[in-house]
Amino acid sequence: MKKDIHIQTEALKQRFEGEIYADESSRLQYATDASAYREIPLLVTRPRHKNDIRELVLFAAKEKIPVIPRAAGTSLAGQVVGNGIVADISKHMTKILELNVQEQWVRVEPGLVLDELNMELAQHGLFFGPETSTSSRCMIGGMVGNNACGAHSLIYGSTRDHTLAVKAILSDGNEVEFDSLDEKAFAEKCKIDGLEGDIYRNIRSILGDEARREAIREAFPDPAIKRRNSGYALDLLIDTAPFNAGGMDFNFCKLLAGSEGTLAFITEIKLNLVPLPPAEKGLVCMHCHSLEEAFKANLIALKYKPGAVELMDSSILGLTRENLTQQKNRFFIQGDPAAILIIEFARNKREEILSITTTMEREMRAAGFGYHFPLIHGDDIKKVWALRKAGLGVLSNMPGDARPVSVIEDTAVKPEDLPAYMSDFSKLLKKHRLECVYHAHIGSGELHLRPLLNLKDKEDVGLFKTIAFESAKLVKKYRGSISGEHGDGRLRGALIPLMIGAANYELLRSAKQCWDPLNIFNPGKIIDTAEINTSLRYIPGREIPEINTFFDFSGDKGILRAAEKCNGSGDCRKSFLIGGTMCPSYMATRDEKNSTRARANILREFLTNSKKKNPFNHREIYDIMDLCLSCKACKSECPSNVDITKYKAEFLQHYYDEQGTPLRTRAIAWIGNLNSLGALFPGLYNIIVRNRILSGLLKKMLGFAPKRSIPVLYRTTLRKWLRKNSNTNHSLNKKVFLFADEFTNFNDAGIGIKGVKLLHRLGYEVIIPNHKFSGRTFLSKGLLRRAAKLANQNVRLLSGLVNNNAPLVGIEPSGILTFRDEYPELVEKDLINKAKSIAEHCYTIDEFIAREFRDGAFSKKLFSLDERKILLHGHCYQKALSSVTPTIEMLQIPENFSVEEIKSGCCGMAGSFGFEKEHFELSMKVGEMVLFPAVRQADGDVIIAAPGTSCRHQILDGTGKKAKHPVEILYEALV
Repeated sequence: MKKDIHIQTEALKQRFEGEIYADESSRLQYATDASAYREIPLLVTRPRHKNDIRELVLFAAKEKIPVIPRAAGTSLAGQVVGNGIVADISKHMTKILELNVQEQWVRVEPGLVLDELNMELAQHGLFFGPETSTSSRCMIGGMVGNNACGAHSLIYGSTRDHTLAVKAILSDGNEVEFDSLDEKAFAEKCKIDGLEGDIYRNIRSILGDEARREAIREAFPDPAIKRRNSGYALDLLIDTAPFNAGGMDFNFCKLLAGSEGTLAFITEIKLNLVPLPPAEKGLVCMHCHSLEEAFKANLIALKYKPGAVELMDSSILGLTRENLTQQKNRFFIQGDPAAILIIEFARNKREEILSITTTMEREMRAAGFGYHFPLIHGDDIKKVWALRKAGLGVLSNMPGDARPVSVIEDTAVKPEDLPAYMSDFSKLLKKHRLECVYHAHIGSGELHLRPLLNLKDKEDVGLFKTIAFESAKLVKKYRGSISGEHGDGRLRGALIPLMIGAANYELLRSAKQCWDPLNIFNPGKIIDTAEINTSLRYIPGREIPEINTFFDFSGDKGILRAAEKCNGSGDCRKSFLIGGTMCPSYMATRDEKNSTRARANILREFLTNSKKKNPFNHREIYDIMDLCLSCKACKSECPSNVDITKYKAEFLQHYYDEQGTPLRTRAIAWIGNLNSLGALFPGLYNIIVRNRILSGLLKKMLGFAPKRSIPVLYRTTLRKWLRKNSNTNHSLNKKVFLFADEFTNFNDAGIGIKGVKLLHRLGYEVIIPNHKFSGRTFLSKGLLRRAAKLANQNVRLLSGLVNNNAPLVGIEPSGILTFRDEYPELVEKDLINKAKSIAEHCYTIDEFIAREFRDGAFSKKLFSLDERKILLHGHCYQKALSSVTPTIEMLQIPENFSVEEIKSGCCGMAGSFGFEKEHFELSMKVGEMVLFPAVRQADGDVIIAAPGTSCRHQILDGTGKKAKHPVEILYEALV
């Protein structure tokens, strides 16, 4: 491989319209995928179209450099790691090229996300059948490469079954199309000169011999197993017309599906579509006493023709308790089941489902299987499937270095063989004294089995390989497939000779050599794969650095292990079309380096390998962290609970310790103190920030965006107003402490005043206790020493005051929720329990009022009967650490108020982020994804509501419309 790659790429750039990156920070983002493997690529490209790919292939062939096609990077077997050129098709090659509704097919580019495709198809009553658990971010090219299946493969099979044709660039740079060929058309293809003809002649040579075909039939997995994906699918071609009279048409798509980018670079894909399933669905969530019971009960479930049967074991179910997003999806769980079978039925009428499930439950109970059979309908079905799809991600939350590893998680046997196979597998585990996690596609005979291994330990790395080979022999005993849907990649390629025999393996090698004689397409996958336990993410036996931190990371056993919780599942790569808040900078840019996963990767890389005394002191980390908006969404939406907001704050403090703290950072962090000075003469302060020339000079000095307005101060502070307007009504026998955060006290005191008046009318005495600033501004800018000092002071001041009868209530979500989130991990050790006690009794004002109304503390008769329509944008911290639901409940207390939530994610302002000159455009781009259009399109009489001060500021700057805090709206509704 040539060492002057950076010089050589100049020749490529002249003909390449896509993006090319050779810098270390960009390359490190692609060093790992969702597997345990790690290799740093030479450079990263993002082609814009198929001509870019052609130029890339020609360049790679000339320079003898590997090309690694990559979509979302969620592969579990190391398919998309390598030290060649990573060609990321996920940013630009994302279009639907042609849709034929009548003939039910679609032609797409390989970077199109599955859920986004199905959102478009649903308008026509169609969808693409195979559905993976990563459907919100996986791409069609990756699905073809891995021959992905998904939960409903009982009905829809695999991606291979629905791939009609593909266009691809061959290793000689020519584009060809592969589709169905009858015997005559196949013979004509064999006459073509050049590489395309060679490919057809090669397959004719391989499969033209009856003895070879018979050897393939005998050695490959049982055809009854639908999930089989080991090596190249020669077994599917032996019964086609050229080799079997009367067989189906020949189609190389059968071979390309599951080939993992090792044969050609796919540029277009034509897919078969199917009608949407019946609208009426029902899930039986059978609670099992044991795993063995689940394996047997599965066979009864299959008798009733379900659309899916999925399994979650107690390990995964237990871990979902700790995930903020998944907690609400556990609503159907009763007791502590050893496993749950999720059995789905889709029929035309609910009565049909009820009849089927009642009969099935009766048979299950008669066999002694199961103790609870809740039947789930409607929107609750999505919650159950969300819980199931989170299975892989939550596994990373297991404490310590021993994790459920991907090594034999893809084995598939016939469902009727599953009980015996699992019995043998249990003996194998017992022999090696291993525990294991079980989940996924039990209905199709494929359980994802993940033994607990510590891949930082030399002995377990050896066991990693041992378990792989012993399991492969066991799978072969049942004529199963070692690769059901996740593919071979780096992980299982070395097992293929064992599974299909040396002679058949040489046939695969012959195909690879013909298609790719220079071995430039994703080498080392499927053919000539390195040892299973090489190029792993961790160097076994290496000492794990202990890093002192300001936050308490003891729950994760240190910040390094906290970053290592990211398993590459890529939940952070979903677009704004899919919904959610994580990750706004990725949603706006579609760049891997701006994903939550990239930030965890870069942090892990340098904290593990840095030679510096201060391992945070790397500009590469700063560059990747810079576009994190600190929205906190990853803490709840990431199934592994990777909290980049927290990691970024920790990083910045250490980084500034070495590099110095910029003036702008200091000014933003100390804004509360600056505002307290300005509040002495608020009129003068406001004249300055409203004056175009004076504010322009201020913005230039601090590095603020010229187009961004600066918040003004209220004419008085909330504290001053309350001292003059304390309620002396002695009938108020309920008390709340109001936290006058640094935003509400100075900028939004008018909102605070209405909040106090509202609480008075509802019957509450309001007291602003002696407290300091929340520390939110210091946390957001990474000045943790000062934030910790404020946290300690506030806990000391408020401990003993705040309790269940006198809670702490806040108007600005980011201020009050600091008590719940950061304080317990930031205060001194002797204050942790006190901090946790305060956290249990602090509420956003929306939460408090909604709770009190539910408890009957006041009546809706206090409010107007006028009709109002409200459009609500929730604060990011609300969504991550609390919920928008209480805000909706509060706003709907008045009889005729209706609320619609904007499915907007982050507003883009994110505290100071949107003020900063270099971040302004991205900030507005985030706003333009969903929020701004929704606000602009709202009718003039619709009230825009936003609890966050930054959100209201962003809405005003982005749309010209003024948003109100929900408390203002409720106060103004009083009669």
